[in-house]
Amino acid sequence: MGAARMSRLRWTVPPAAIAAYTAGQWTHPKRPLQQSHFSTTSAQYDANSKSQSSSSKQSTSQNAEDQNSVWFKIVQKLDEVKHTVGVPEWGELGEGFTSYIVPDWARLLPATAQKLQRELSMAPGSLADDIWKEAHDPDLNPEILRDAKVRVSGDLCEEEKEFRRKRQHHAIKALSSYLNIPEGDIHPEDVPVIAMCGSGGGLRALVAGTGSYLAAQESGLWDCVTYTAGVSGSCWLQTLYNSSITDRNFNKLVDHLKSRLDVHIAFPPKALNLLTTAPTNKYLLSGFVEKLKGDPGADFGLVDIYGLLLAARLMVPRGELGVLDSDLKLSQQQANLLDGSNPLPIYTAVRHEIPMMEKENGESVAMPEEVMREANREAWFQWFEFTPYEFFCEELGAGIPTWALGRHFQGGSSDLSEENFPIPELRIPGLMGIWGSAFCATLSHYYKEIRPLVTGLAGFGGIDSLIQGKNRDLIRVHPIDPATIPNYVMGMKDQLPDSCPESIFQSTHLRLMDAGMSNNLPIYPLLRPGRDVDILVAFDASADIKRENWLSVVDGYAKQRGIKSWPVGAGWPKASDSLEDTEKALRESQNISDEKANKKITNAQSHPENQLDPSKKTGSANTDSELGYCNVWVGTTEERTSHGEPPPSKRLFHPDTTTDHSESEFHLMRPDAGIAVVYFPLLPNPSAPELPPAVKIRPLAAAHSMKNEAREEDKGPTPHPNTIDPDVDDFLSTWNFIYSPEQIDSVVGLAKANFAEGNEQVRRVVRAVYERRKADRLRREEEEARKSMENFVPL
Repeated sequence: MGAARMSRLRWTVPPAAIAAYTAGQWTHPKRPLQQSHFSTTSAQYDANSKSQSSSSKQSTSQNAEDQNSVWFKIVQKLDEVKHTVGVPEWGELGEGFTSYIVPDWARLLPATAQKLQRELSMAPGSLADDIWKEAHDPDLNPEILRDAKVRVSGDLCEEEKEFRRKRQHHAIKALSSYLNIPEGDIHPEDVPVIAMCGSGGGLRALVAGTGSYLAAQESGLWDCVTYTAGVSGSCWLQTLYNSSITDRNFNKLVDHLKSRLDVHIAFPPKALNLLTTAPTNKYLLSGFVEKLKGDPGADFGLVDIYGLLLAARLMVPRGELGVLDSDLKLSQQQANLLDGSNPLPIYTAVRHEIPMMEKENGESVAMPEEVMREANREAWFQWFEFTPYEFFCEELGAGIPTWALGRHFQGGSSDLSEENFPIPELRIPGLMGIWGSAFCATLSHYYKEIRPLVTGLAGFGGIDSLIQGKNRDLIRVHPIDPATIPNYVMGMKDQLPDSCPESIFQSTHLRLMDAGMSNNLPIYPLLRPGRDVDILVAFDASADIKRENWLSVVDGYAKQRGIKSWPVGAGWPKASDSLEDTEKALRESQNISDEKANKKITNAQSHPENQLDPSKKTGSANTDSELGYCNVWVGTTEERTSHGEPPPSKRLFHPDTTTDHSESEFHLMRPDAGIAVVYFPLLPNPSAPELPPAVKIRPLAAAHSMKNEAREEDKGPTPHPNTIDPDVDDFLSTWNFIYSPEQIDSVVGLAKANFAEGNEQVRRVVRAVYERRKADRLRREEEEARKSMENFVPL
C-alpha cells in the first residue's frame, strides 16, 4: 500500500487499527488477533469488564441499590458496545472487525466509571443528591415552572423573527464599513442575509473553523452575518464562541484552545479530577444526574460519557475555577442576541429513519426484492436543529422551546407525572456529545472508512465481497447506540403532516446523532423557508473533501423541497462518468420510468460524448479539474417551463478571469439570481505561515512526497514543505484529540491564509448582492408608485 494512501487512512480509521496494521499485527478476521499493543489493550479491557462484572455481582448480593446505580449500568453498556455487532448475521466477520468500531478512549472509561459510583450513588449528602435537590429550585432553574407547548408551524418562531429585525439594523453599520458605503445611504431592506457555516470533522473542524471565522471577523464580514450553522466540531465552535469563556472573541477562543487541547479528553487523571473535584464536578455532572433522575426511561451510553469528557476539556476555562452554570444551557445564549449584535447559531443533529422489516410471529421474514429496494430508498436522515430559541424539525413542522429540552410531551403539551418530573433544560455536555457523535455511524459508514485498507491487503478480497454483499443490511445497523432525547411529538399524529414516518410516533425517545451522517455541511437548515439566505459562506474542513462533495448532495434536497434558488452543480468536479454510472444516475437519482431511462441510456451509448460529465459541459459549474481556495456559484429563481433538469450553475470569478469580473458580477445582479454560495475548502497553502523546524507534524515524509507528485499531475497548488497539508499530516485526523499550541497556530494560520486568497471575491459578492437587492427594492417602489397614480381619483 502506498504511503500517501496510508496517510489518508491514518485520519479516517481509529488510531488503534492503524497501529495494529503498521506493526504488522492486522490478522484475518476469522483468526484471533496477535498479541500487540492494540490487542493487549482490548484484552485488558475485557479482563477489567469481567472483573467489574464479577465485583458487581458480589456487590449486588450485599446492596441491591448498587445494581440500579447509573454507573453500574454504564459499565455494562460500555462492555456491551464491543459485542453489539456480534449478532449471528455478523459473526462470520469475526471479533477483529467489531473491535475496530470502539473508539480508543472508550476503553479507558469503565475504571473511571467505577471511581465515580460513590459520588453518584444518590445517597444522602452525595453530590448527586445535592444536584437533584437543586434541580427542583426555581430560583436556579426558573424554566421548571414554565408550561411548554409544541409549536406546529413551518414558519420561524416569533423570537427568531424579532432577532432578524434587530440583526438587520445592526448589520447596516457593519455593511457600511465593509463596503465603504455611507451608512445613511443603506436602506434596511437592501441588507443581504448572509449565512456562514462550518463542517464536521472533530477538533480539526473546531480549530480550522476558529481560524476561518477569525479571518472573517478581521475582514469585517462577520458583523454582516445573520446566521451561523455547524455540524460536529463546528457546533463545539459555536458553543465556545457564545460562552463567557471567550466573550464572543475569536482571539480569546484560540488562546482557550491552546490551554485545553494538549491533553486527551479521556486521559484518566485529568478527566477524573474534573469530574470528582469541586467546583467542576457539579458543573459537569448536573445535566447527567438531572437526565438520569428526571427521565427514568432514557438510555445512557457512550454518547453521554463522551459529552461529559468533551465538556470537561472544552467548557472549563483555564484555571478550572471560573466556571459558570449559565454556559451550559443553550437557551442562555439568547442574551447574546438581544440587541442583534451577534449572529444566530444553529446546531444540528439527525435521526436515522429506517423502515420496519416485516415480521411474522415475532420473527423477521425476508421481504420481496422490489419491496426491499423500496425500503432501502426510503431510509433517510431527518434533520433537527437547535437554536437558543427552539428545537425544531422541518420535516415534522414542529418544535419546542429550547428551555423545554429534556421534557416529555403528550399531545402537544408537557407530560408531567410521577415518572416524568419537570426537570431543568437538557444541558450542553449532553448536547455536545450528540452533535459530535460520529462514532454512532452505521456499519456501512464505518466500512466505507476502512475499506481502502481492507481491499489493499492480500487475501481480503473475499471479506470485502462478503461485506459489500450485505451493504443494504449494514446501512440499518448502528453498532454504538445514538443518544436519546424525549420525543416531543408523541400523540400528535393527527396534527402533523401525512409524510411523517409512522415510527416517529411509536417511541418515547428520539435517537439523535452527528448530522455529518447525512451531510457534513449544515446547509439544509439555512435553506428553510423564512430564513431567505442570499449568500452562503461555507468553510469545509471535512475529511476527504474532494471525494465527498457535500455541496452537490444539496442538489437532491433542493429538488425535493422545491428550492429554485440553489446553485445546482456546485462543488468539486467529478471525473467522467461511466455508462454504468450514467444508468444508475438516470434510474435512481432522477427516479424516472424504465422506459424513459432505457431511451436515455441508448442515446448515451450512441453518443458517448453526451454522457453525464459536468466538467465538460458548456456553462457548467465545474469547467476545470480542480477548485481553488475560494469558489463562487450563484443559483437562479427563474421559472422553468419544462420538466427537465435545471442546467448546472455557472462558476463565477473563475481563476482565468483575474482582471475582468464584470460577467460574474452581472450574474449576481440579475433580477432572477438565486443564492450565492462561496466555498472555502481547507487546502494546503504555500502562503500559510511557516512552522518552527522543531515542530514535527509530518512523520511520513514519503507520503508528503507522493502527495506533491499527485498534486503536480493535477496542476494543484504545491504547499511549502514547512506548512501543513490536511490530507497528509497525521495530527489532523478526525480521531485525534490532542493538539499542541504550535499545531493550533498552524491550522489557524492555514485557515486564515485560505480566507485571504478569497477575501476580495467575497467582498465583490456581497457588493453585487447588495446592489441587486437595492435595485429590486427600487423597482418595487416604482411599481407601487405607478399603481397608486393609476388608482388616484382627483377630487
